[in-house]
Amino acid sequence: MITAHCSLDLLGSVAALCVCDLSPAQCDVNCCCDPDCSSVDFSVFSACSVPVVTGDSQFCSQKAVIYSLNFTANPPQRVFKLVEQISPSIFCIHITNYKPALSFINPEVPDENNFDTLMKTSDGFTLNAESDISFTTKLDIPTTAKYKYGVPLQTSDSFLRFPSSLTSSLCTDNNPAAFLVNQAVRCTRKINLEQCEEIEALSMAFYSSPEILRTPDSRTKVPITVQSVLIQSLNKTLTRREDTDVLQPALVNAGHFHLCMNVVLEVKYSLTYTDRGEVTKADLSFLLGTVSSVVVLLQQKFEIHFLQENTKPVPLSGNPGYVVGLPLAAGFQPHKTGALPCRLVAQKVKNLLWGQGFPDYVAPFGNSQAQDVLDWVPIHFITQSFNRKHSVLQDSCQLPGALVIEVKWTKYGSLLNPQAKIVNVTANLISSSFPEASSGNERTILISTAVTFVDVSAPAEAGFRAPPAINARLPFNFFFPFV
Repeated sequence: MITAHCSLDLLGSVAALCVCDLSPAQCDVNCCCDPDCSSVDFSVFSACSVPVVTGDSQFCSQKAVIYSLNFTANPPQRVFKLVEQISPSIFCIHITNYKPALSFINPEVPDENNFDTLMKTSDGFTLNAESDISFTTKLDIPTTAKYKYGVPLQTSDSFLRFPSSLTSSLCTDNNPAAFLVNQAVRCTRKINLEQCEEIEALSMAFYSSPEILRTPDSRTKVPITVQSVLIQSLNKTLTRREDTDVLQPALVNAGHFHLCMNVVLEVKYSLTYTDRGEVTKADLSFLLGTVSSVVVLLQQKFEIHFLQENTKPVPLSGNPGYVVGLPLAAGFQPHKTGALPCRLVAQKVKNLLWGQGFPDYVAPFGNSQAQDVLDWVPIHFITQSFNRKHSVLQDSCQLPGALVIEVKWTKYGSLLNPQAKIVNVTANLISSSFPEASSGNERTILISTAVTFVDVSAPAEAGFRAPPAINARLPFNFFFPFV
């Protein structure tokens, strides 16, 4: 075992591995293997988030680096040990003479610099329409780089900053916005009103000036477009600006008070992406306000939402339980239906009752996802027929007259915060026999629909542990001489 307190460069490729190093050219909190961290950064670390970094696990023996912090030193220092780990697997690589064979080799993409070299090493091209189309397609293949879930969004200089609170309620501007991670946070700032014009986090330009890279390490930049600007006065009234020009904070004197106008109170990002992991559009909305000299702590709100291209957002009816007044989330599974042996008028009445695209399933919660089909509640369809008195079978017609939907729900979860959950849905189509009208006569048929919600929650019972059983025996002369 080797114990070292020197530079990380001495450890070679193992020390270059650092899975917690997420911020380029910046120190990540509690990331002991981050080469951008200094002794000043170590003084605020609590522990190493990744204490052990190992090499390739395919080898029977691989190098490993163990990181720790020495808080007794002044300033605190990073301590790491280089050890040799033995793989417990019986199928491992003892030695290899060609390390590139352990991973896939990235193919060389033709460009203006290496095209002639690739032409000489290839077998040539056949001059036909098929080969020309194939060759053109290969040249048009885009780069394989794409954003993945949780990856920080890159900008032309660093990453898209999304202020949030970490250890306290104060805002931290070095938090990166992650791809496909919708967030809504509130945090506070300590401001000096006389210096409000110099604080970048209070200005619109701080949030609208960065340009997001379309894909990681791409040269294509997506500008952030300001879509709306709302102005909030001191009495909380809102006014929408007709233009979206970038405003700067302005310090004004109002008698004995100082006011700072055009201060950013809320920021809302709306990013559009494709299924290939590319950011194609970035919209931004602001809420500006006026801060008086009485205010010392300023609360700000930040939101970021991601919307896939060519799709419409699905509104939720709760999170997770249903909210009173919001519609039931439902859907249907497309299927083919055969011709029904019913008269034309009966079919039209039935279509009128069912409507267009009557659902087959109902979401149990207000935020249930469409891909979790097994969690959705199937709708039970019931058909009932009633014959009227004095009706003749051959001269009567069965017509649907009512559609009755019964929704059973229960209270789910904690007693302190129960959530509404749909457990059963029944759709009952009631038909009745009507005598056929003679030619030229009209008949009015009353049809109706009804929806009832039934609470099937069981009475809540608080659970208690069983009382302990005392298994103790007293000596036979314990009460002597009284007994």
